[in-house]
Amino acid sequence: MVDRDPLERLANQSRDLYDVSTWEPRTALDRLASKLYTWGIVGVRWGTVLIALLFTIAILYVSFKDLRTRSVPVIGVLTILSALPALAIVVYVYVSDVTASEPIDLVASTFVLGMLFSGLAGLVEAPFSAVLGGPIGTIVMYFLIVGPVEEFVKLCSVWLFAYRQPSFNAVIDGAVYGAVAGLGFATIENALYIGVDFVRIPGNTVLQTVTAGSDITATRALAGPGHVIYSAFSGYYLGLAKFNPNDAGPIVMKGLLIAVFIHATYNTLSGLFVGTVSTVFPTVPTLVPFFGFVLVFLGLFGYLLFRKIDRYRRLYVTLTDESMEDGSSLTVDRTEFDE
Repeated sequence: MVDRDPLERLANQSRDLYDVSTWEPRTALDRLASKLYTWGIVGVRWGTVLIALLFTIAILYVSFKDLRTRSVPVIGVLTILSALPALAIVVYVYVSDVTASEPIDLVASTFVLGMLFSGLAGLVEAPFSAVLGGPIGTIVMYFLIVGPVEEFVKLCSVWLFAYRQPSFNAVIDGAVYGAVAGLGFATIENALYIGVDFVRIPGNTVLQTVTAGSDITATRALAGPGHVIYSAFSGYYLGLAKFNPNDAGPIVMKGLLIAVFIHATYNTLSGLFVGTVSTVFPTVPTLVPFFGFVLVFLGLFGYLLFRKIDRYRRLYVTLTDESMEDGSSLTVDRTEFDE
């Protein structure tokens, strides 16, 4: 990678090459350009968040406008319950970070961004869902639209803010924030599924409403951990990219490809497996084969995620012990890459 112009190398710091082959903010125009660039970057970031917020509010309004008022707190409780399995995975990834605990405010902001960016994903996916139908169209939708879009926006939830902070100072931090973004995305998605289902529920009492909504809550509780696992993988590679800037692009792409493949394969095979079992055994509740599929599929990739994180953890502990024996100290690089 070329890091200096030939003229700069020849001069070897013996001449002032400002605005010839080197640059630094010296003049008023330079400082204005620097400020405008900074303001522009900040404006793009917060503008993106604002757009995501507006679309999320619009989607929630359209989905819940016909909902009975008394159902709202019930939906809130069921949404929290449906997110608990995904939360358990996030907690595991969080405590597995042996370098340093991540600040709660960054964790919370990443969670919120994960929720908000789900609205953008829904906006992009909606036109394609109306066009792509049938078995082949559905598979194409999963692999070329749903998987890439949802994994990209979850990764953006990390990159937009947490990635740029000094506390993002280790590769494994990417897995932590990726998992948190996945939890935020899964939470709002669960709320939408549960809320839309409640609109169709004829129950007249709270008990009837809760009973009728238990199936969709259980289904979402099983599906939610997937979002955490997918984005923990892509987040890990985002962290790897931060500390390997020369190959950052391919590394991030690799993480996205892994996450998209797992996500799209899950969507495709879960529907195929549950549909096949329901056809062969029509008396078996669909939740039973779905539970079995989730247990095997997400169990497999959850184990692979565990292996990846555990390898980092064990190497860190081993090298820390070795450095202490040598009388040196193992410090965490806090270099940031903002571009």
